[in-house]
Amino acid sequence: MAERDQQVYPLAQANGHAKSDVESATVQSAELRRKKKIKCFAYIAAFAVFQTIIILVFALTVMRIKTPDVKLGTVTVETINVGTAASPSFSMRLIAQVTVKNKNFGHYKFDESTATFSYGGMKVGEALIPKGRAKARKTRRMTIAVDVNSNGLSGNSGLSSEISRGMLTLSSHTKLSGKVTVMKVMKKRKTAEMNCTMTINVASRSIQNLNCQ
Repeated sequence: MAERDQQVYPLAQANGHAKSDVESATVQSAELRRKKKIKCFAYIAAFAVFQTIIILVFALTVMRIKTPDVKLGTVTVETINVGTAASPSFSMRLIAQVTVKNKNFGHYKFDESTATFSYGGMKVGEALIPKGRAKARKTRRMTIAVDVNSNGLSGNSGLSSEISRGMLTLSSHTKLSGKVTVMKVMKKRKTAEMNCTMTINVASRSIQNLNCQ
C-alpha cells in the first residue's frame, strides 16, 4: 500500500504541469489575438487617412474649376494703307490667332463671340469668334481675319503723330462665355476675358509688340 501511495504523487505533479502549459497557451493566444486586432485597427486607420488624402487632392485639383485663358497668339498684317500726317488715316487687314487655354480636367464649351479692335478707345474693327470647344487640359487655336480702318475716327490728334513716327497702336478686347463640364457631372459657367495691345510698324508691316492680359 505504501508503494502504491508513493506512485500517486508524480501523477499529480504531471497534472500540475499540464494545467500550467494550458494556461500559458491560453495567455499567448489571447495576446496574439490582441496584437492582431491592433494591427487590423492600424491598417484601417491608415487606409482611412490615405482615402482622405486622395479625396482632398481630387477636390483641390480635378474638381476645382478654373477660368480658361483667352489670348491673341500671333497677329500678322496682311495689307495696310496709311495716309499722311496732314491727312491721317489707315486701313488694314489683320490675321490673328485666338487661343483658348483650358486648364480644367473637363472640356470648356464656349458660345459665339466677337473680338473688338480699337484705336484711342474708339472701335475701328471687329471679327467673329465662332462657338467651339476646348478639350480638357488643352489649348484651342482659331484663326480670325479682321478689317481695321479709321473711318469712324474724328479729329484724333494722336493719329497724326503716330503716322509721323511710322507706328500705330491698337487694342483688342473679347469676352468668351461658356460652360466647363467635369466628368459629365459637375457643370459651371465661366467667362474668359482678353485685353491686348499691339504696336504696328507701318514701314515693315509687322507687329512690334503684342501684350495680352
